[in-house]
Amino acid sequence: MEHHRNAETISRNERGADLARFFGTWIRHPIKMGAVAPSSPRYCATMVGASTTRIDGPILELGPGLGVVTRALLNAGVAPERITSIEYDREFAQTLRERFPRVNVIQGDGFDLDATLGDGGATKFAAILFAIPIVHMEQAERQALFSTYFRRLLPGGNLTQLSYLWKPPVKAVAGVFDVSSTPIVWDNIPPARVWIYSQTQPTHLAGAVH
Repeated sequence: MEHHRNAETISRNERGADLARFFGTWIRHPIKMGAVAPSSPRYCATMVGASTTRIDGPILELGPGLGVVTRALLNAGVAPERITSIEYDREFAQTLRERFPRVNVIQGDGFDLDATLGDGGATKFAAILFAIPIVHMEQAERQALFSTYFRRLLPGGNLTQLSYLWKPPVKAVAGVFDVSSTPIVWDNIPPARVWIYSQTQPTHLAGAVH
């Protein structure tokens, strides 16, 4: 019981310290950060629940920050060895390595996976969890970016996105991906939803009767 209370105290202290760190970094780089605070545990769990982590294969996390979604993945039973987390901020990436030593943390650009992963596009992922701000980009750029991500997904895999916007940040691309969302998570700061981008089914499958 005492151990459980100590763990809760450490968790609360960590969240408080992360909030201060996150906000301080946002003050310095608001466009790069996007969010003013780490996402709530419920919001992160919602994202993980909407992701296709059940498919066998590696998981790609883009913009993990200080690891709130990473922790939600682990809490959901995803093996840390399956997770590759790409974080742009050098200090945040170092913190992630310390907190999650068995997760493959890469400090680099999540917008250019070929260069960051250095695999020539060979690695395919079961799911991509996306939390990089893209509101400064034109819609066509966003669609082109997500289309490149979909070339990195295994069959049936999806891309989930944390966003405060009330409409899809990235519009569907015909023949590539469709868009849906979870209900709003009201305990996040600010309230937000998870946008779910799913591979478009071929017409002959979409209309099939089971």
